[in-house]
Amino acid sequence: MPGVLVAYVHWVERFNRGIGKVAMWSLYLLMGVLLWGAVARATWAPQVWTDEMAQFLMVGYFMLGGAWALQQGSAVRMDLLYSRWSDRTRAMIDAVTILAILFYLGVMIWGGVESLQYALESGERRRGLWRPYMWPVKAVMVLGLGMMLLQCTAFLIRDIARLRGREI
Repeated sequence: MPGVLVAYVHWVERFNRGIGKVAMWSLYLLMGVLLWGAVARATWAPQVWTDEMAQFLMVGYFMLGGAWALQQGSAVRMDLLYSRWSDRTRAMIDAVTILAILFYLGVMIWGGVESLQYALESGERRRGLWRPYMWPVKAVMVLGLGMMLLQCTAFLIRDIARLRGREI
């Protein structure tokens, strides 16, 4: 494989691992927001922002951690036949199926960018008492989908290299 593709795979995996670890640690922030909301309900007045902030943090956790989860093999895989196949057969099947995932992610990013653009242009806010702006959570969603797209292209490059008899 050309050195540029190998460098790309290593960069994408390093980037997704770093962002994934940040997302992993954001669970402590989420727990802090939920704890604050629970204590506030029990002792003084309920806070209007804690539930929605917890939802936004959970979206960030899932979307930004998704590419790292893919990289770690945490995705669910139907293993009726897969474990019995050779590495070469697995790489061939993975290379074909990853094209469907890339198409799906491309459509999701397209819709996400349009939704983000609308949120930025219109100043879209969530309904309710707190009324936070929607563009930050939509931007995180687009970023997370982009990271998954990059990780899937890295998988495709790895699979093609494996089909050629080389490992990255």
